[in-house]
Amino acid sequence: MTETLLAETALGTVTADWDADRAVTALYSTHYRSLVRLAALLLRDVSTAEEVVQDSFVAMHGGWRRLRDSDKALSYLRQSVVNRSRSVLRHRIVVDRNAPKPAPDMPSAEQGAITLLERSAVVTALRTLPARQREALVLRYYGDLSEAQIAAAMGISRGAVKSHTARAMSSLRTVLEQDV
Repeated sequence: MTETLLAETALGTVTADWDADRAVTALYSTHYRSLVRLAALLLRDVSTAEEVVQDSFVAMHGGWRRLRDSDKALSYLRQSVVNRSRSVLRHRIVVDRNAPKPAPDMPSAEQGAITLLERSAVVTALRTLPARQREALVLRYYGDLSEAQIAAAMGISRGAVKSHTARAMSSLRTVLEQDV
């Protein structure tokens, strides 16, 4: 009996007196793989292709009584697979279009990690400087103060600020180049 059933469905024919369970089982066992291949070619994703084909079989099973010509069940399945594949592709386009995009000036994760490493190296190198040189650099580059403002904050002349800043930069350069 099973051989007769498979032979008839291999040709694409399903007899009209079959119930939905019997017809869908026969079609499934014979055409499932070819329908999955069809959907996979359309979707470029095997797992989604399998879902699409299974959904098509479920829909056909549910609407078996409405199927006018049971001989065209395989054609109905193919059309269902193609239509459902199109729906999945349309959904992917909408999701991709509406996906949040990172800000263009936002650094990548790798850049953030590199910056953090560089910053920690600079902070470590800053700790090796004498207090006045460290203060002059921090006020200049972190506090973004002018030479006059630094001189007023540190209680020294502008010339001393320039001197401390130049010596600190030279020392930092030497320490950071040794680490590389």
